[in-house]
Amino acid sequence: MITFLSGGTGTPKLLRGMQKVMDRHEISVVVNTAEDIWISGNHISPDVDTVMYLFAGVLNTDTWWGIRSDTFIAHEELMRLGIDEFIAIGDKDRAVQIARGEMLRNGMRLTNVTRTLCDRFGVRENVLPMTDTEVTTQVRTELGLIHFQEYWVRAKGRIAIQEVLRSYREPPVATEEVLAAIEASDAVVIGPSNPITSILPILSCEGIRPALRGKFVLAVSPFIGNAPVSGPAGALMTAAGFEPSSIGTFNCYDGITDVFVQDVRDPAEVPRSVRFDTLMVDEDKSVELAKEVLRLIKNP
Repeated sequence: MITFLSGGTGTPKLLRGMQKVMDRHEISVVVNTAEDIWISGNHISPDVDTVMYLFAGVLNTDTWWGIRSDTFIAHEELMRLGIDEFIAIGDKDRAVQIARGEMLRNGMRLTNVTRTLCDRFGVRENVLPMTDTEVTTQVRTELGLIHFQEYWVRAKGRIAIQEVLRSYREPPVATEEVLAAIEASDAVVIGPSNPITSILPILSCEGIRPALRGKFVLAVSPFIGNAPVSGPAGALMTAAGFEPSSIGTFNCYDGITDVFVQDVRDPAEVPRSVRFDTLMVDEDKSVELAKEVLRLIKNP
């Protein structure tokens, strides 16, 4: 079995290939939940949903969020009624968020809620939220301290960031299910997700780093040069005190990786790295990279 650490865009592109070349029951994914947010009374877990929708075969892979061919009737009506719903939520996607919110309000753990939803979508892979308690990534800007979603979706990432913070009522702890998945795995793959807002929240959960000791850990860089393949990783890396590059990503992971994968076009030089085409522009490219990652795991 292989356990993947995932955010909402880069790693799912790798998982798209992995599900084609692995037994899908042998895939576990520990997913970032620090971008979760309550909107219009419902609970959005964007990174969890992207992974779940991918495995269910319904993900909108044009945007890498939401359900393919969804409608937005409720969102448009809410906006007409003066509700400031700054995230455009599809109608089928909203039904998932309503269901999750109801289950959470009824006292279910997020882990069990996710398992229930995955079962109803026919997902065979093991999708695990990193923790069952609420933790939120915030950024300090000229507007003050705001939720990451406010920065990335409402402000479209166009305002300067001074600092990246995580807030919580109690320090996040990795669930028993997450630790068991890592323990049962032959390797752990840190996918090419945003190091600051997708991967560090997972690594910051109590129990994760000790669980990784003794495991073969492979990380895929989300950078080519000083530019991330997608998203706001560059600005966030700088705000967190890391160079926005593959070497910055390597340093961000603080020595936990056994193998570091860079793109063939990347000018940065990272210790113990190997190079492949990591620009997964379509499913075939995702499958090619997945095969290379599997080869490295089988023959480190």
